[in-house]
Amino acid sequence: QVQLVESGGGLVQAGGSLRLSCVATGTIFRFNAMGWYRQAPGKQRDLVAAITRGGSTNYAESVKGRFTISRVYAKNTVYLQMNSLKPEGTAVYYCNTNPAESPFWGQGTLVTVSS
Repeated sequence: QVQLVESGGGLVQAGGSLRLSCVATGTIFRFNAMGWYRQAPGKQRDLVAAITRGGSTNYAESVKGRFTISRVYAKNTVYLQMNSLKPEGTAVYYCNTNPAESPFWGQGTLVTVSS
């Protein structure tokens, strides 16, 4: 059974940092590119960062230079380091494969950035 469990969210002031973690069970982590997505209130869920099996990364323009995605195979974990957070970064953050597979969506972790 595949499960993705996100953690690390919280309340942070603008300009602050957070590191999100996503632990994967099953085999999807080893055999797929992974991504971090976010959904702000009233908006669609968007991909913000992606990492291939080989470690190549891509970022949405809105987070480039501030967010860093990484993966550790030994821990079946993908991370998202978020620096210089902005209030518009307030959202529920999810991890999934890239492209995303509907059955793998977890509960996400809420990030709230205060101004």
